[in-house]
Amino acid sequence: MQNNVLILDFGSQFTQLIARRVRELNIFCEIYPFNNPPKDISQYKAVILSGSPFSVRSEEAPHPDLSQIRGKLPTLAVCYGAQYIAHFSGGEVAPSDTREYGRAKLSFIEENEVFFEEIHTGSQVWMSHSDSIKKLPENGVKLASTEDVQFAAYKIEGESTYAIQFHPEVYHTTDGKQLLENFLVKIAGVAQSWTPDNFVDMTVAELKEKVGNDKVVLGLSGGVDSTVAAVLLNKAIGDNLYCIFVNNGLLRKNEFESVLKQYEGMGLNVKGVDASNRFLKELEGQSDPELKRKAIGKVFIEVFDDEAHEINDVKWLGQGTIYPDVIESISVNGPSATIKSHHNVGGLPDFMKLKIVEPLRMLFKDEVRRVGASMSINPELLGRHPFPGPGLAIRILGDITAEKVRILQEVDAIFINGLRNAGLYDKVWQAGAILLPVNSVGVMGDERTYEKCVALRAVESTDGMTADWVNLPYEFLQKVSNDIINKVKGVNRVVYDISSKPPATIEWE
Repeated sequence: MQNNVLILDFGSQFTQLIARRVRELNIFCEIYPFNNPPKDISQYKAVILSGSPFSVRSEEAPHPDLSQIRGKLPTLAVCYGAQYIAHFSGGEVAPSDTREYGRAKLSFIEENEVFFEEIHTGSQVWMSHSDSIKKLPENGVKLASTEDVQFAAYKIEGESTYAIQFHPEVYHTTDGKQLLENFLVKIAGVAQSWTPDNFVDMTVAELKEKVGNDKVVLGLSGGVDSTVAAVLLNKAIGDNLYCIFVNNGLLRKNEFESVLKQYEGMGLNVKGVDASNRFLKELEGQSDPELKRKAIGKVFIEVFDDEAHEINDVKWLGQGTIYPDVIESISVNGPSATIKSHHNVGGLPDFMKLKIVEPLRMLFKDEVRRVGASMSINPELLGRHPFPGPGLAIRILGDITAEKVRILQEVDAIFINGLRNAGLYDKVWQAGAILLPVNSVGVMGDERTYEKCVALRAVESTDGMTADWVNLPYEFLQKVSNDIINKVKGVNRVVYDISSKPPATIEWE
């Protein structure tokens, strides 16, 4: 793709936001760890260097080789990237007198500089650093300052290299999107051609070339990602796509039957497989969340392998993997720093002879929905809340039993149906219930009870990388709580989770 933008990740918590902002400009971009960049840099039109939790003065700090980038491709260095270029090009970076974190306003902007077109002094930016650039390299030219930061932005003469101390990707930098557009479009000349229709056409063509006349087996979940992936593959290979919807025993109440009915009339070849006992048996006695995920992934692979053998000459396994799954499963610091593993990321075991095809691997969740809408997929299906691949297994804290699954399915159904009935479902990005591994004392009908506690969770987000808890009406929470306690045997207490991501994650495990 000629208009790729490369984002080199130095471990910043904001790197994914850079990609989101670039995509919002209808420009395609990819994130690579700084220590594992793409081999062919020539395919990119511009490069963005991310921030980092490290100081450039630290021995452990990332030290990328920029010889194939500096002076050859338009480059935007953000925060750590700006300090890195200054520090290793003859400038000076030193600890700040006070840690500079939060809102600041631009007090100086170099006039007639295309990098700052349509941006004015007084524009708010977001700082997050403990070091400051005290001296620019000899060929560095100051472009902007704040009251506390002399070199808030600079450029390198003789290169299309621009550097900023603040973060244009965060919401609190009011003109951040404009600045990114100035750099990418006006300076780097990147075309704004990344649209859902463009993605569909390009992906269908790539799938036809990659898969050819081979057969693909794909696991449907009933969710947005796998459905959009299936429709894309169906456009490319038609009857050679075999869709399988597996009941892992950890779906929402009555979901197996309702999802199969949902796919009727979509032109997809779908087979339902009830493997619930197989999954529950594998999970028996397992409490560790990471081991639960791995166990579920293992059985998924086994089920698909069994089903694949029922199809003559199937060669590919299709998956609805999306970009946040990929990002959370890699790290610039290696596997030890991953947030969690994803059962649909990372390849297949040797015994399985299938190759993987992932048509959505480079999309964020909201982009998947836009692509689905461009292919006229039912809006109700596209509006479904995300649901974790391991299902209710990671919403049951501790070991899994059939009785715990039953309890949580009943609680979840009351909560989700309550949101729908109250007109709140579409105002929430994701909602669900968590069964806690504690019992609490209660009183029902003048009798003492000692039963389960459940936590309700509802968040608003765009792609799941960050999320805020939703301020649901007290009257709604009161009704849902009463319904759960009165109708679900085994539960006597309901709490509401008001944690945001970060520091919490959306799921509890």
